[in-house]
Amino acid sequence: MTRVAVGLEYDGRAYAGWQTQATAPSIQACVEAALTSVAAEPVSLICAGRTDAGVHATGQVAHFDTQAARSARGWLLGANTLLPADVSLTWVQAMPGHFHARYSAEARTYTYVICNRTARPALGAGRVTHVHYALAHEEMAAAGRLLEGEHDFSAFRAVECQARSPVRILESLAVQRRGDLVLIRVTANAFLHHMVRNIAGLLIEIGRGRAPVGWAAEVLAGRDRTRGAPTAPADGLYLTQVRYPAPFGVPRGEASSASAMMPPELTRPA
Repeated sequence: MTRVAVGLEYDGRAYAGWQTQATAPSIQACVEAALTSVAAEPVSLICAGRTDAGVHATGQVAHFDTQAARSARGWLLGANTLLPADVSLTWVQAMPGHFHARYSAEARTYTYVICNRTARPALGAGRVTHVHYALAHEEMAAAGRLLEGEHDFSAFRAVECQARSPVRILESLAVQRRGDLVLIRVTANAFLHHMVRNIAGLLIEIGRGRAPVGWAAEVLAGRDRTRGAPTAPADGLYLTQVRYPAPFGVPRGEASSASAMMPPELTRPA
């Protein structure tokens, strides 16, 4: 039995999220079907982060166990021939048996992309979140820094979140403006359900001038989701990188993000 890890990028608009669903299309189901065909045996995937409906990825990582003997090139080209145009394997690598896409991960990075201009985007429709009010990205960045560190993030978790603990370690939260785009990059050891979208919603309110920078710290300390901002849309959210211990040799997710589905600003180094 061989453990195989794969990198994935996808446009999440047509899917009900990563996880297989009985009545709706999912990323997991379509990738498993393609890999099962290549392997000529059932394949079951475990991913690093279960993205929600409409959320995209350039750096998703998953693994599966198989008895099939295929080269990395064979897995990659074979699966991509069978996958729909909006889902693609970006790399394939044999891994030691103790590698686990979810539990071996040290950190995950999400990038939230906002098109901040009066006119709505055409090419970016469904791929970026449109905010026509002017956003003060410096204030958003200052507010984001107040959320860094180890905290109880109850104020930023969805009601349906099933995580045992609301405590997470937020390593970094950076906000940058690149032309009409405002990018929010968040790295943490793990995330609660809707945590990034709820943080993005709060930062958008602060960027619009509807709340002071310090409101971020107040909401965090209050641990009450009802006192926060509305959840930002899924359109602008991307899982861009999963970090693993160096000995595993897992490729960095953002190195494979030059897909045409991405806003070009996302493919440039920060």
